[in-house]
Amino acid sequence: MPPMEAKAVHLSINRDWRAVYAFAAKPDNMTRWASGLGSGLVRDGEDWLADGGPLGTVRVRFTPANDFGVIDHVVHMPSGLKVHNAFRIVPNGDGAEAIFLVTRLPEQTEAQFEQDAAHVAKDLACLKAILEEEGAAAED
Repeated sequence: MPPMEAKAVHLSINRDWRAVYAFAAKPDNMTRWASGLGSGLVRDGEDWLADGGPLGTVRVRFTPANDFGVIDHVVHMPSGLKVHNAFRIVPNGDGAEAIFLVTRLPEQTEAQFEQDAAHVAKDLACLKAILEEEGAAAED
């Protein structure tokens, strides 16, 4: 298969990148900000299970904890399709940059691809709001 079209969606967060990574990398926190996992994740061995809505149950495998801000994960769809999601939290000054690579899946229209990218942007904005509000509250 040739490379798929991809778009990096990113957002600056005014919190130390290590704090952003520590929060964002915990699957238990993802329902607070990653709306695609709205029903939550349930641990299943090394993987996590999520209700993919009309798609059925999806299996998610995350990259192990690391010192590089990598939160990559593979989503195994009921159809057999494996979606590799590249997600990074990197230092940006005294804050962080959250970067998610959205790939255009086979059979996906341009409009659906743009909707996915907009959905990721909304989720990253939610992550930013949570971390900046909690950070401000912790510093008061």
